Amino acid sequence: MTDPEPVYAHRLTSLEICAGAGGQALGLEAAGFELEAAVEFDPAACATLRLNRPAWDVREADVRTVDGRPFEGIDLLAGGVPCPPFSVAGKQLGQDDERDLFPEVLRLVEEAEPRAVMVENVRGLLSAKFQPYRQAILDELDRLGYRGEWKLLHANDFGVPQLRPRSVLVAMRPADWLNFRWPEPDVQTPTVGEVLRPMMAARGWKGATRWARIANGIAPTVVGGSKKHGGPDLGPTRAREQWARLGVDGRSVVAEAPDRDFPVDGMPRLTVEMVSRLQGFPGDWAFAGRRTAQYRQVGNAFPPPVAAAVASAIAAVLRGTAIASPSERGAQMKLFERLSA
Repeated sequence: MTDPEPVYAHRLTSLEICAGAGGQALGLEAAGFELEAAVEFDPAACATLRLNRPAWDVREADVRTVDGRPFEGIDLLAGGVPCPPFSVAGKQLGQDDERDLFPEVLRLVEEAEPRAVMVENVRGLLSAKFQPYRQAILDELDRLGYRGEWKLLHANDFGVPQLRPRSVLVAMRPADWLNFRWPEPDVQTPTVGEVLRPMMAARGWKGATRWARIANGIAPTVVGGSKKHGGPDLGPTRAREQWARLGVDGRSVVAEAPDRDFPVDGMPRLTVEMVSRLQGFPGDWAFAGRRTAQYRQVGNAFPPPVAAAVASAIAAVLRGTAIASPSERGAQMKLFERLSA
């Protein structure tokens, strides 16, 4: 008998921009938010969202064209705006990069007047170089009637077997902000080997158990790349060296798990599905498009369990419970448990 889905006393709604393949949206869903609309520019990512959640209102559009006024009074405006303006792998042009969409976030906040805001990005945004820019965003939010804070969160603190540090901005109306508390790690994070061993053994590879013992650690950050840069590999040279210590060949992703003829002491490559599990996606979440497009969707995602943890903390405040209730934490835990199922 499966546990019943949590029942919430208050319906909470969300609008998500730069939704990607649904990592953040899955976390919001687990925390009890009902998606009013998901805005995403990439056709393959939109196809993924529609494939998995046909009932969602998925809008394939540039966020610059989105009018926030029809969503006035929504509970949560969320998004994972493009990372290249702030990534150490790029030129770090910040606000001078045409891909910087934080001005659009602020515009939508002004138009939609949400009760809360949640935006994630790369760790580089929290560097000293961008301190004035971060403060400028907080100042503008203050002008609009919100209080907020930036926080560095690591995915492996929330049940995801990957380092993946992310900068997260949460903002609320002053009275609500007084009650907000960032989520604390409270789960046992599985290792790469624990999560992937069943998938490695699926086609009869006799070395899967041995390999899982070698992969007894947390993965480095998965690098998704973009249409201009990067491909279906697990990152630059340094990252591949880290993968090699876990017994993984990071030069590319492959279509299938190793078969029974793969050497027992061999170094397997990962499939897109395997990488998605290391990102915290549940096993029943499918990705549309060709392999490279699928991998980029996975690599650029916000891990669902991390999104669920932050969204649960926000939902608790909006529902007036101050801390996440058992039903809210229970919904989040279901995502964690599905990682190693």
